[in-house]
Amino acid sequence: MLGDGNGWVHDPDGARYWGRFGAAGLLALSPDETKVLLQHRAWWSHQGGTWALPGGARDSHESAADAALREAFEETGLPSTALQVLSEVVTAQAESGWTYTTVLARLVEPRDLVPNEESTALEWVHLGAVTDRKLHPAFATAWPDLQLHVRALADG
Repeated sequence: MLGDGNGWVHDPDGARYWGRFGAAGLLALSPDETKVLLQHRAWWSHQGGTWALPGGARDSHESAADAALREAFEETGLPSTALQVLSEVVTAQAESGWTYTTVLARLVEPRDLVPNEESTALEWVHLGAVTDRKLHPAFATAWPDLQLHVRALADG
């Protein structure tokens, strides 16, 4: 499904970022908040062969949560009704103003996962085992901060 957000944003130094209006991803937590849903990215995709969160470009009319939930549904089959949004964290920001927002949500209604062509696998991974995977570089950078947010949610 193509939206108006698909396209690259370029920084003055030549770095490029996917999503004309930024991008967002979903950090879906298991009901007991001990696992996170990870996507093994298809080899043809940007940084293919790595593990990351489902996500993608924001369209001009979308909030970060709307974009993350839409992308998660497209890439995993999880409908937004199966998730409770808990918080949002900007986990990357570029000189151009581009941002990547991670939306944290809890699974409230277990569903079967249905990967699309952007995924070679979808798995619920224990929080302590996330770094055992070959992570997408940007997700690897964001993961320590995201863990702190997950712990803060668990502590209430």
